[in-house]
Amino acid sequence: MLPVIEIRIANQEARMSFVGAVPDTGVRSVLLAFDFSEASDTALHHALAISRHYGAKFYLAHVVSHLGYTIAGPEALQLAAERTLRDAKQLERELLESGALAGLQYEFIVREGDVWEQLKVVIRQKQVDLVVTGTHGRGGLGKLLLGSTAEQIFRHADCLVDTVGPRSYKDSLVERTHAVRPFLFATDFGTASLRALPYAISFANQFGARFVVLHVLPAAPIPEGFHWSSTGDLMQMRDQARMACQKQFEELILPHIPTATKPEFVVQFGIPSEQILLASHALEADLIFLGLNRSAHIGTASHMPWAVAYKVVCGAHCPVLTIRN
Repeated sequence: MLPVIEIRIANQEARMSFVGAVPDTGVRSVLLAFDFSEASDTALHHALAISRHYGAKFYLAHVVSHLGYTIAGPEALQLAAERTLRDAKQLERELLESGALAGLQYEFIVREGDVWEQLKVVIRQKQVDLVVTGTHGRGGLGKLLLGSTAEQIFRHADCLVDTVGPRSYKDSLVERTHAVRPFLFATDFGTASLRALPYAISFANQFGARFVVLHVLPAAPIPEGFHWSSTGDLMQMRDQARMACQKQFEELILPHIPTATKPEFVVQFGIPSEQILLASHALEADLIFLGLNRSAHIGTASHMPWAVAYKVVCGAHCPVLTIRN
């Protein structure tokens, strides 16, 4: 039988943490970190879609970085800031003419300085609930890269973060002629993922999306004396593990899901990041939800490791919404 001691410990901690104040899942303000790149253009559509669905105020922020202008001098920085202001006004005119901003409260913000430090100030001053960022992320030589600004937002923002990766669909949730595709909520039953649950439910209900809950277990350990001709034993172990996970789902997650929402629960075996991506591709998911824990001990069984979320963001074909615990 597969060991479930670690899972039970995680459940106990999660239950103690989750029972209490339920977070306010309303999204009243959305901030798009914009840099006039193709990646930002893709993120723009997603940010506007979320703002419209929630009736949230839309902020578009661009920071003219001091980096690179130190040698060129203050005049070069001033010219860059003036050019950015013109580009921002032009973008605003285009969005107004296309109707993308119709009915929305919005504000365009241009600042100078360190990009993340300035964005952090805007998030605090405007009481932003959700940050949307595009990323130039790519994979190469065994290393996954998000891009410096997206990396900082992804790791440090205290609010919800919707990262639109380089492989994400170009069109937004409201620009398609077909129905919204499933939303995938990946959980390890730990405190962080349970903290993320109400937000995932809120988004699924808001967009009328099919709601799929995924839990990934490690591949079954090979018992002593096991022979590959005894595949029935391996199947039995996996069936027992699935039943244990089903019980956890019914105890920890199902009670917090409204009756109107019909969740589907799926258990897979393997490497979490790979299985999450495989599931999202098979479902053609429109959004992936991950809970992230602040703990430095990101490798523990009860916490969704940062590395898992990082790989998912870089490889996903849809935006990934992360919530820090």
